[in-house]
Amino acid sequence: MEDSPFLRACRRRPVPYTPVWFMRQAGRSLPEYLRVREGVPMLEACARPDMIIEITLQPLRRYAVDAAIFFSDIVVPLRAVGVDLDIKPGVGPVVADPIRSPEGVAALRRLTPDDVPFVTEAVRGLVGELGATPLIGFAGGPFTLASYLIEGGPSKNHERTKAMMYGEPQLWDRLMGRLADITIDYLKVQVEAGASAVQLFDSWVGAVGPQDYRASVLPHTRRVFQALEEYGVPRIHFGVGTGELLGLMGEAGADVVGVDWRVPLDEAVHRVEPGKALQGNLDPALLFAPWEVIEARARDVLARGRTAEGHVFNLGHGVLPATDPDVLARLADLVHEASAS
Repeated sequence: MEDSPFLRACRRRPVPYTPVWFMRQAGRSLPEYLRVREGVPMLEACARPDMIIEITLQPLRRYAVDAAIFFSDIVVPLRAVGVDLDIKPGVGPVVADPIRSPEGVAALRRLTPDDVPFVTEAVRGLVGELGATPLIGFAGGPFTLASYLIEGGPSKNHERTKAMMYGEPQLWDRLMGRLADITIDYLKVQVEAGASAVQLFDSWVGAVGPQDYRASVLPHTRRVFQALEEYGVPRIHFGVGTGELLGLMGEAGADVVGVDWRVPLDEAVHRVEPGKALQGNLDPALLFAPWEVIEARARDVLARGRTAEGHVFNLGHGVLPATDPDVLARLADLVHEASAS
């Protein structure tokens, strides 16, 4: 396992080729996933070990990826600690009673392994199935979870979220502190069950400018990464639209900084402090272009990635639902062939 190209790249060690995996490789773009999920609500699927294992393994049967990503959703730990929420098709997470008061924040409790026994069971089962292929555990970043809880669902402008962050900084810090605790607890469950790496998806933190990130987000994210340091597993940090935050995201303590498609990797190298690997960053929409365009752009990502101390090839966000799985399979093969030393 320690010799896997994915783990070696995360640790900035020499690799025989650039490792590759895809965010959302397990899920909505695969017809076999849609068959398995038919009639099963998302959060039910995320609570059934047999379904988690099957869906996590599906892309590895199609693609020569170098890591599996645990099938779940970032709101699973929130529901596990008693938040009344659901994932509505075509909408996303919807919270019945948004948290906008001290009482609401106080009601959020720590997560225990007993809250998510299905996670422990599924991770252990996957580790047994995967053999030498690493399993990536994951959780949502505190800002993104806070936004869902405060807004009551997805938001374009995060106005209520920012109103609390700017106008009620003490309440904001208490909420972020509790969400950091829940995130730490949830990631520890996955690592202790056998996950080989973890990724923190702070998907919407790009809505915050650098000054506010440093003051209102960074301390809580840093605490998450510090709490996992003792395990020695690579820690990846990813957000969308975070070009201006890449340096700060590195400061938060990740071993690998995920870069979306907006910033070339060789530019990201200059924005992130030394001692970090990079992950990314082909635009997922490019996968709908002709193959010769995809190939040229993928080779460009690989070339720019060579300027980093370590590089894990990925998309700049998740696989889009209508993506052709055969194109992803071809892309994974290309990454290996084009980067082989």
